[in-house]
Amino acid sequence: MSTPPGRPAHDLLGGPAPTYLPAELHEPAEGELGRGRPVASVAAAHPASSLAWAVLAEGELAAADEARAAGRDEERLAHAVAAYAYARTGYHRGLDALRRSGWKGRGPVPWEHAPNRGYLRSVRALAGAAEHVGEAEEVARLRDLLLDGDPSLA
Repeated sequence: MSTPPGRPAHDLLGGPAPTYLPAELHEPAEGELGRGRPVASVAAAHPASSLAWAVLAEGELAAADEARAAGRDEERLAHAVAAYAYARTGYHRGLDALRRSGWKGRGPVPWEHAPNRGYLRSVRALAGAAEHVGEAEEVARLRDLLLDGDPSLA
């Protein structure tokens, strides 16, 4: 994918160039969410966009955290598993888009570029869901992936 204006075409230190996902994967879903369309409807209408999947996952994670605070462990797990599924979907749809945009499995995926945020939010939500279900190795892997993509997300 071409480099957005004002951004370097490559890393001067020899690392991989940043990857910028195309706006057409992000903007329709973002617009519909901004207009108040139900999140599940946005995910169904734009399944290739990670954004709605991330929002669905974040909602389930919030519900899992609330259930945890109230001591309702079975409810917490049900929300965590739903969050895991939504986030995993957003993560994989984002990986597909990143690969089509030239990403080779590592390197910058800047948060500042709005179309990248659905993928990055999905990764963060997946890490949160993995933590709820006790998948420590996956949590560490996903946190490393986030930091590789954009160190400012630490």
